Amino acid sequence: MLSFVLLLLLISGAQASYYGVVYSYSVGDFQLGAYQETEDWRMSFSSCEEFVSWFCGGDCSPNPVYLIDESRGEWCQKVFIGIGSLPLTSHSYVTSPPNWIENRNGIVSSTFELHLDRRKRSDINKPGSSPRTNIIPLVRVPSNCQRNINLLVSDPDGDDIRCRYAVYPECIICTPPSVLSLSSSCSLSFSPTNSSNEGPYVVQMMVEDFPRQNITLTEDGGGWEVTTTSDAMNRIPIQFVFTVDPAAPSCTEGEYLPRFLPPTPEHGAQFSTNDSETLEIIVRAEATQAETTEILISGPAGVTKSSSGSGNFTLTWTPVASDRGLNKTLCFVVQANSSGSVYQSDLRCVLVTAVSHPSTTTPPLTTTNQPTTTTPLASSIQNSTPVPGPNYVLALNTKISTSLSLETDSATITNLIKEELIRRGLSPDITLKLLSSGAVQVTTAAP
Repeated sequence: MLSFVLLLLLISGAQASYYGVVYSYSVGDFQLGAYQETEDWRMSFSSCEEFVSWFCGGDCSPNPVYLIDESRGEWCQKVFIGIGSLPLTSHSYVTSPPNWIENRNGIVSSTFELHLDRRKRSDINKPGSSPRTNIIPLVRVPSNCQRNINLLVSDPDGDDIRCRYAVYPECIICTPPSVLSLSSSCSLSFSPTNSSNEGPYVVQMMVEDFPRQNITLTEDGGGWEVTTTSDAMNRIPIQFVFTVDPAAPSCTEGEYLPRFLPPTPEHGAQFSTNDSETLEIIVRAEATQAETTEILISGPAGVTKSSSGSGNFTLTWTPVASDRGLNKTLCFVVQANSSGSVYQSDLRCVLVTAVSHPSTTTPPLTTTNQPTTTTPLASSIQNSTPVPGPNYVLALNTKISTSLSLETDSATITNLIKEELIRRGLSPDITLKLLSSGAVQVTTAAP
């Protein structure tokens, strides 16, 4: 357990306006006798000062805390990055931030529970990481408009991810918002309602990961347990505010509700950058009957935003050291104003990764896996120092649909395939070579 968790528990009870949390952790390499862990505490309050007061006891300067974004007069989101050694244990603990903002589902006291399974897994031969997702602290929609909120969820270990509403003791009062329905695939749906249901609602969710096959989990001291595909390993919280606003004159995207325009990336797009470089993402949006005033974001540490005029935005990400090799979720909405009313676009999220190769921007890859064969490699190379083994040649036959070109983007394609194989449990030390022969056909999508 990292020491800052104790700080959270000790300072609880202060009065503030709470807007939610998104938590995740990632397991790194085995160093100095232990696995290294990076924790991401993303929390939102009605002001940045309230975060500092509650989370840091009044002074965040000694801590790795980063401002992500703030919507002045409503919320401020900051993230704490905790790095430490990982005990091979499974445990739960409860944290109680200050009270929620006033809401329609009658939730005052805020609580969230974490259940973290950091035991060594038999399928990947190391502890697993938690699922990852993200969302802005306040999502809003007019009462007369349909809206689907599709969370972009991922899991570094390739586990099955499911979402549900929190239940006691994961929260104190757990009444879900009556205006939202939640699917296990992490999609929230809002259907048009009447004006009596307008106002803010507290959303308290849990994201769980399940192994895709039975595995053995081993803890410090040698104790072990078999976990099945029906057993959740990690349970992490997603908490935010959902507001139903007064009816809009029109629900057609691009009139009052901002509509995204090219070259805005699609939901689920993947970006990678060299870990020493800066990544830029261009976002365009229009609302012909309103003025697009700002973009609101929630993303990794080091992300900033700027505007070059109405509906023209640039998101810039300079990775911090702890980001290297990790898929981070960056979410954004564009906000517009008309006659004192505020309108939000759909929530859009992308994955960004800091790796050691030139900057690339790619659409999602769609792959269909064919049978894979693994054959031992008998080596006759003579060397004074034996090469650790066993060694293998892994042949992967797969169908890939992408708009990238094999001739000009082979390095990018290879890297994306490698990242996917690592996500599904292979060692980060694997090397790949993309073969081009008469047996390989690549179709490039028409522009």
